[in-house]
Amino acid sequence: MHAESPPESVHALDVSGLSASNVTFWVLAAGDDLLGCVALKELDSDHGELKSMRTDATARGLGLGARLLEHVLDEARRRGYSRLSLETGTQDFFVPARRLYAKYGFAECGPFADYRLDPLSAFMTLELAAAPSAPR
Repeated sequence: MHAESPPESVHALDVSGLSASNVTFWVLAAGDDLLGCVALKELDSDHGELKSMRTDATARGLGLGARLLEHVLDEARRRGYSRLSLETGTQDFFVPARRLYAKYGFAECGPFADYRLDPLSAFMTLELAAAPSAPR
């Protein structure tokens, strides 16, 4: 993400952010190979944020992003969140991610939590009660 965006537009969590008490972090691995990761940040008791979702370049196109996203959606529902939001980039590099989020019912929205308008940020949200468990 740092290669795609200037520092002021990078909102990925660093190690200290990933270890915060309101953040849960998961990895997807095959043996010793890290294939992907994702985090879920609790914004409040009703609202979560999808954070730091990434798949390794060698594992792209295998459906791993969908598996990570489905895991976070299931966990958000289990926690009783009614809404899940995310911030991603607007550059071409992020088009596949935005397509995946839209496929699962995420819709564009304005900045949420502590975010501000940024031409390099796209904000999306999903009302969990109205969303199917998996795309059709």
